[in-house]
Amino acid sequence: MRVVLQRSKEASVEVNGKIVGQISAGFVLLVGITHSDTLEDAKYVADKIVHLRVFEDENEKMNYSLLDVGGQILSISQFTLYGDCRKGRRPNFMDAARPEHALSIYEYFNECLRKADIHVETGEFGAMMDVKLINDGPVTLIVESKERI
Repeated sequence: MRVVLQRSKEASVEVNGKIVGQISAGFVLLVGITHSDTLEDAKYVADKIVHLRVFEDENEKMNYSLLDVGGQILSISQFTLYGDCRKGRRPNFMDAARPEHALSIYEYFNECLRKADIHVETGEFGAMMDVKLINDGPVTLIVESKERI
């Protein structure tokens, strides 16, 4: 599982010109899922994200987590995170999970975030979406389940 996390001041996602998800300060998550990802991977990544200390304290040091600051999450399914651009000029998406597998893992991932008492908004799985955000920092990180320590 691969998640690109962007700290944001506000964000929204539209499908066909209609806002389907919107948050104030927190994280925008672009969520990619591969064939071998499991519910355990989703739980691991959700827990890691909720507890990452990337919000500044009174000394401007990254010391606070999303839970500490009461932040929200806008979670967007993003199969293109598993695009392979090494060969040729068109990305190969063979590493992206099939939609039925990806959807179940993605939904479980969002449920894990909600169980941690985080307000989570989402886009529409499989739809063309317009995502708008105001980056905070900017702070952008990549969290992967296969890189566990």
